[in-house]
Amino acid sequence: MAIVLGDNRYGKAENRLVRVDRDGDEHRITDLNVSVSLSGDMSDTHLTGANDKVLATDTQKNTVHAFARDGIGEIEDYALRLARHFVTSQESIHRARVEVESYPWQRLQVGGRPAHHSFARSGGGTRTTTVTFDGERAWVLGGVRDLTVLNSTGSEFWGFPREEYTTLAETKDRILATAVSATWRFTVDEADWTRAYDTALASLLDAFGGTYSLSLQQTLYAMGSRVLETVPEIAEVRLSLPNKHHFLTDLSPFGLDNPGEVFHAADRPYGLIEGTVRRDDAPPAGPAWS
Repeated sequence: MAIVLGDNRYGKAENRLVRVDRDGDEHRITDLNVSVSLSGDMSDTHLTGANDKVLATDTQKNTVHAFARDGIGEIEDYALRLARHFVTSQESIHRARVEVESYPWQRLQVGGRPAHHSFARSGGGTRTTTVTFDGERAWVLGGVRDLTVLNSTGSEFWGFPREEYTTLAETKDRILATAVSATWRFTVDEADWTRAYDTALASLLDAFGGTYSLSLQQTLYAMGSRVLETVPEIAEVRLSLPNKHHFLTDLSPFGLDNPGEVFHAADRPYGLIEGTVRRDDAPPAGPAWS
């Protein structure tokens, strides 16, 4: 029996980077979390400890910051620049994967006017991208994480199998809440990324709010379908929807009724609904989708 080295990669994860654009009196904030992962000719490093082909992870961190000096722009373009640099500058690196999370900030109102340099973190979800480059081709993913949404009605759940361990009551009116994590696969490596993100995000929200839901699975499919209908550059959407359960509180011990107004919000355990919605003519996915 022979023992061989399998797939491997290394990199610098979660490089926290904040850039302040100071053009004019009104500042702008870009707040990122950048993770770099490189793979290639690393056999000697694993088998003998030789480091002559290893780009130090500290160097990767410094590169992330240095590339932000002249501006970040769209996070997809920033990730593409980094991925291409790591592959083209290092003979031993055959593939680079760069993941970026972009945290949203909103400008404050001071004295009834937009502040020049004061901000608050917003809760509209975290924009994401993952770019993979192999020296010849780039693959781009976009997405959003931790987009918390809730419908206070317009959702049912009934007709499920009942057996000896089933205690859940059927309902024709429930709160439906989730924290959306969505990743979409682009078929291009050049696009108006902000327009695509804004349209995809609006489509997710519109489908969630506009779907009378008989199951969270039904809502997932509606959300993915709406993104594909509105953004032609996207071929596939992968969604993860944890069901944030809200249980009606029993107030009868206190002599009170509860006409669907007071709920206990349970954080765990929770149902986790996941699925992919894609075009039937979608091209094959690249390594970024794995």
